[in-house]
Amino acid sequence: MDCPVCKSAMIVLELDEVEVDYCTECEGIWLDAGELELLLGGAAQSDGLIQSFQPAKTDEKKRKCPICLKKMDKVRIGDTGGKQELIDRCGKNHGLWFDRGELPGILKMGQFDDKGRVQTLLGGLFCSKPDVPGHG
Repeated sequence: MDCPVCKSAMIVLELDEVEVDYCTECEGIWLDAGELELLLGGAAQSDGLIQSFQPAKTDEKKRKCPICLKKMDKVRIGDTGGKQELIDRCGKNHGLWFDRGELPGILKMGQFDDKGRVQTLLGGLFCSKPDVPGHG
């Protein structure tokens, strides 16, 4: 699968039977609907989450879904009164695209699921580890 931003081939990362596509060039992350279902425990939960995202008006260039190649929708995640992040969502529900740096902020907001499965898995893969004395 090619990256919707820089068109480079993405690599597949797997943890706990969940696969995510990662672009080593621009550090973007593709999370497809099937993987989101695995993380959230079913299609109903996944669809509910995706439908909860608010459409966003922006001048940002729309990216093409790496699966259907249709332009994705820009959506906002987060409280209307607090911190928000803008991400790309396939209108045909194929998945979500996170530009470099978007995912850590979203995971900190805890906007995915009540049980924290998404935050735990993706946070472990993509978020910086806390500083440990004597290391880096």
